[in-house]
Amino acid sequence: MGGAVAIGALGAGGWRLASAQDSDNGGGVMPASNEYLIRGGYVLTMDPALGDLSDADVHVRDGQIAAVGASIDAPDATVIDAGGMLVLPGLVETHWHMWTTMLRSMAGDVPEHGYFPTSRGIGAHYVAEDMYASTRLSAAEAIHSGITFVHDWCHNVRDPEYAEADLRALTDTGIRARFAYGSPTGASNDSPLDMADVARLAVNWNDYSNDGLLTLGLAWRGAGTEASRQDYVAARELDLPVSVHVNNFPTSRGGIQAIEDAGMLGPHVQVIHAIWTSPEEIEALARRGASVSLSPWTELRIGFGFPITGDFLDAGIPVGLSVDTPTLTGNADMFAIMKAIQNVENSRTQDEFRLPARRVLELATIEGARSMGLEDNIGSLTPGKRADLIMVDTRALNLGVFTEPAHMLVEAAQPANIDTVMIDGRILKRDGVLTDIDVDEVIDDAQRAQAAVRERADWW
Repeated sequence: MGGAVAIGALGAGGWRLASAQDSDNGGGVMPASNEYLIRGGYVLTMDPALGDLSDADVHVRDGQIAAVGASIDAPDATVIDAGGMLVLPGLVETHWHMWTTMLRSMAGDVPEHGYFPTSRGIGAHYVAEDMYASTRLSAAEAIHSGITFVHDWCHNVRDPEYAEADLRALTDTGIRARFAYGSPTGASNDSPLDMADVARLAVNWNDYSNDGLLTLGLAWRGAGTEASRQDYVAARELDLPVSVHVNNFPTSRGGIQAIEDAGMLGPHVQVIHAIWTSPEEIEALARRGASVSLSPWTELRIGFGFPITGDFLDAGIPVGLSVDTPTLTGNADMFAIMKAIQNVENSRTQDEFRLPARRVLELATIEGARSMGLEDNIGSLTPGKRADLIMVDTRALNLGVFTEPAHMLVEAAQPANIDTVMIDGRILKRDGVLTDIDVDEVIDDAQRAQAAVRERADWW
């Protein structure tokens, strides 16, 4: 694209994103990244060199994991009692249309109210503040549910104000995220994306990154049109990762091969769903170092088919798990997603032991981080990584008796069991309550926004 994007002409004076400290939109003041000693928990580090540690401590300092082990001495740290808790990395989500969350459970039982007519029919009537209300609702639910990283696949950016509102919601909640800039919902694939605005954001990203919690990517439409191919070229000139829905239906077979044939497949590419993927395409994904995001509940609910999780893993392809859209799935429960991905794979292969619980937990933590290119920063409780972690209370009725921890998390745990959530060393949920998000305000704003957009769309 080169001159068409005109990066150099943008200068360094991009729109300055309001920080959570400045916001009057319910974000409040972000808590300090203090020094903590999480004492006496059962620690699942998800680092094979460290393993699981019973009755162990996690020392957090300056937003990092400082140490993990028994009887850590940290006299200046605030002690958090983790007795009866599982302590593990925060859950990593790899593809979520967060702008659709306020359309929760609105995909109906007749074709005219299916997911695509609903999201496109209502999405075309969103205003920028609807993006804020829905994405803030999503991020609050994510934190409540133990998800510390989200991939905000934003395919309803109708003008720059929409992107800025979405980014403001991510910032105000304090979540770690990748914002994938996409085209307006319902737009023709022949219409080019506003890559000049993507470039503006990229050049001025320090103003938007929320001290490194947020990164930027492209929500790509694939190699099918000249316009989308130009979008890809412009994104790669900006060194942005690219994510694409592909091979969803039997009729959409060959999409990965088309990307490979165009010379566009590589470690910077994440493919989503990829249900109908050939062995040759799997080999190409593995050879090029691409990753896959799977959302079992939406893939089942909408009729895409069964995710072929084991085939990707056998080929050594990084795999992450996805909420996708609560319009179809209802909620953002990563524990239920883990259980679904295991059960579908074991059923598909008629093998009770095909996908062990520990491997599934990896998909929601370190493997998910690897699929997003973030394994050096998050996904395990390795000293030196950022302190994104959760504490799960095993004393609830649905857990209650202590068995094998990975099985408990994959097969029995629920978001209600999340006692504590820490992102970048900041506690955002404690004793089961969000600490710095006004939940009532978030819900009220989302309800008002949903009612207003449905009125504008005449959608009931």
